[in-house]
Amino acid sequence: MATVLKSLHILITFFMFLKQFALSQEENQFIFNGFNGTNLHLNGIAKIQPNGLLELTNTSKRQIGRAFFPFPLKFNKSSSDRSDSLSFSTNFVFAMVPETIHSSGHGIAFTISPNMELPGAVASQYFGLFNSSSNGLFSNHVFAIELDTVQSPEFADINGSHVGVDVNSLTSLESAPATYFAEDEGENKSLDFFSGNPMQLWIDYEEVEKLLNVTLAPIRSNKPSRPLLSRSIDLSTYLLDSMYVGFSSSTGELAGNHYILGWSFSKTGKAQSLDYSKLPSLPPPRNSKSKADLRIIVPSITVIALLVTISGGAYVIRRKKYEEIREDWEKEYGPQRFSYKDLYKATKGFKEKEMLGSGGFGSVYKGVLPSSNEQVAVKRISHDSKQGMKEFVAEIASMGRLRHRNLVQLLGYCRRKGELLLVYDYMPNGSLDKFLFSNSKPNLNWAQRFRILKGVASALLYLHEEWEQVVLHRDVKASNILLDANFNGRLADFGLAKLYDHGTNPQTTRVVGTLGYIAPELARTGKATTCTDVFGFGTFMLEIACGRKPLEPQLEPEETILADWVLELWKAGAILDASDARLEGSFVAEEMELVLKLGLLCTNPIAANRPTTRQVVQYLDGNFTLPEMPLECANTMTIEHRAYTDCAVSLPTSYEENSGSANSFSSSISILSTGR
Repeated sequence: MATVLKSLHILITFFMFLKQFALSQEENQFIFNGFNGTNLHLNGIAKIQPNGLLELTNTSKRQIGRAFFPFPLKFNKSSSDRSDSLSFSTNFVFAMVPETIHSSGHGIAFTISPNMELPGAVASQYFGLFNSSSNGLFSNHVFAIELDTVQSPEFADINGSHVGVDVNSLTSLESAPATYFAEDEGENKSLDFFSGNPMQLWIDYEEVEKLLNVTLAPIRSNKPSRPLLSRSIDLSTYLLDSMYVGFSSSTGELAGNHYILGWSFSKTGKAQSLDYSKLPSLPPPRNSKSKADLRIIVPSITVIALLVTISGGAYVIRRKKYEEIREDWEKEYGPQRFSYKDLYKATKGFKEKEMLGSGGFGSVYKGVLPSSNEQVAVKRISHDSKQGMKEFVAEIASMGRLRHRNLVQLLGYCRRKGELLLVYDYMPNGSLDKFLFSNSKPNLNWAQRFRILKGVASALLYLHEEWEQVVLHRDVKASNILLDANFNGRLADFGLAKLYDHGTNPQTTRVVGTLGYIAPELARTGKATTCTDVFGFGTFMLEIACGRKPLEPQLEPEETILADWVLELWKAGAILDASDARLEGSFVAEEMELVLKLGLLCTNPIAANRPTTRQVVQYLDGNFTLPEMPLECANTMTIEHRAYTDCAVSLPTSYEENSGSANSFSSSISILSTGR
């Protein structure tokens, strides 16, 4: 009988909750003073504690935790019904408890999204909202208010503890340090997201005025009269008719517990105030230990020690399988160090079916990191010498700080025995050269090609002028351009890259690069500059416009060298005849002519006559008109190109080195240089 009554009670409670949620959905408002019995949609590592505390993340690294109200809400501004307006009001109490003092990541985002799963989104700085390919896409239809604890340079974050307004991207439209207006003192006071103390946030959007206000304060404080952020924005441009509201949170190499204690939401006026007395309490601080704890811990340690002794032999054998090389000087690069065990599991033991490509120095594998389900590309390189390894890893760490939407992100590295493993963002569409020169891939239309050119030019400008140091790529070519899920071009393979400080001169070094892309002065002097990168980019421009490789010895002599062939067509007044036949004339003639002429200008044999990277970007963006190039120099250019090419082809074999792509060479081994 007791069992029957208990089942009946559960059934009645269930129907009460269904009724509660149905009413909430109809009225477009709800309030949760704690989350027991709320039936929120949870995914990732999010869970509700027994006392009703919503825990989005814990101290696990590279994890996502989400919680959404389980029913979609209408945001259809076309309806005359007030409940379908875009206006909304919400407030919630949150706390972020760092794993260690002043060291937490990455934060919480209040989110309005078309769905509750956000497929493809990753952890770390992406908050479980986007990934490197989807960040910034208009098709996301995601609005978020981020409570960020880590300063991410790629998103132009202002500091490590701030609030930001995000629309389809984690580059905030507006952001501000975590502060609140103290009414009694008449001034703004700072709040520390790392403190672990509960705080409250109010978000109010008024459709008529198209005004968004975001207000922050400590718990139990009245809502300040002055918002932290006030932004004019028309959300009708971004939100769909039916949307879900909730929270998305993530951790990275730094982690912490992210909690929501209570939440109120309304689309029919101001959200109801939370009852602080009913909110669940946070767990005690991690460093508090009672005597009872010690009575449990001491015998437990004894038991654990015994178990460790028994299983020690098995552990040592297993550890050998994943043994790595770690030296003291590498500690400063810890956040960018991956464990070999994780990379081994990610690539399913580096199985051949996971291989994306191979070259002279190693292979590249597709992987899925077990801790975050993030897709990565793992480059496995052989190295037998410790000479220069410290400097090399320091350079990897520098490259890992590069942040640009058109660069393939270097996420980190691992060292094991005679191997070096580099971890990159995974690019699902592979390298551009396969689309240009192989029938195994579909043809790219002109709009896609022109967008790729502009993107790579923007990335090159970032490397040359906008980062903290000058970065020379030294191997810009189609096979080193990878395509993300949306066919955006990402400059990749920094195996030959060189860094130096702004305002200084790069040192003379070995000749590296790929035949057909190497500037004449580099072949003579071995001194790489931004001008030599521009030369390589010019050749790449011709490559993408013509659908041809820079050197094709099997063709007629007058067509062997791509730049010479395009130049002769230009002299004959038929430069558009150089366009890729697979485009079938379906291109914008002005853009095609610009790319072909700019490609020739960038490959001018005299370095001083080439445009700067900034000028190249300005020409491609249409901000400046390309200057006329006198035809009188045509014969000189042709002679210079041929002389340079003959010189390069006849280099002694001791200066050549196959790096996995047909004509790459280097006068000394670069352990990063590898093809795809």
